[in-house]
Amino acid sequence: MLIKVPSEGLYVANHGWLASCFHFSFAEYYNPDNMNFGVLRVLNDDIVQPATGFDTHPHNNMEIISYCVSGELTHRDSMGYKETLNRGDVQYMSAGTGLTHSEMNESKDKILRFLQIWIMPASRGLKTQYGSKKYKKAERHNKLLHVATGGDADGIIKIHQDANIYVSEIDAEKTVDLLIKQGRQSYLVCIEGSLSMGGIELKDRDAVKIVGKEDISIATATGAHLLAIEMAID
Repeated sequence: MLIKVPSEGLYVANHGWLASCFHFSFAEYYNPDNMNFGVLRVLNDDIVQPATGFDTHPHNNMEIISYCVSGELTHRDSMGYKETLNRGDVQYMSAGTGLTHSEMNESKDKILRFLQIWIMPASRGLKTQYGSKKYKKAERHNKLLHVATGGDADGIIKIHQDANIYVSEIDAEKTVDLLIKQGRQSYLVCIEGSLSMGGIELKDRDAVKIVGKEDISIATATGAHLLAIEMAID
């Protein structure tokens, strides 16, 4: 089963320095009917103006993944980590028992866009943890790149939940295949461009919920950039 989530229906919070599209209930947007999709609690599409950002703030008991779409994302946290991510790079924090961090756009002239993803952990009170991975475009070009997992795959960011995250940049007239197994589901976002799958058309910031066994061919006439979060059906 495929259910389209059109971008026009997303809540948009515009604070001047920040414009966010919320896929789920978050901050000033409260919707008890749209709190999560399985273990996916938050998916925010954030656009941050130059020389601004999210000042130091706390988190706990959440798996937090950031995917940089464009610009530069600079992370600092109370564990002592500092790092700047660029397009296609992935950052991960297990907030566990509690930490503070900041996410800033330190560029003087470039706009930052990134996806902020919160996944509920399998258990509470985990040890805080940080990880990241920098990728070349070739690794996600016309194929699905596995960037995070709750499994044991080597070379992939490990998260504390039975979930997987994939990204891809697809050229015009190319396709990639996505297999969802029985008892699993996925939330897929068209980040840039446009694509079609299972008779559904998606454009920038549209999403689709995929529930149950599906073998899907994702096609694009113009080119597309996508992210998919796969997990067990709750």
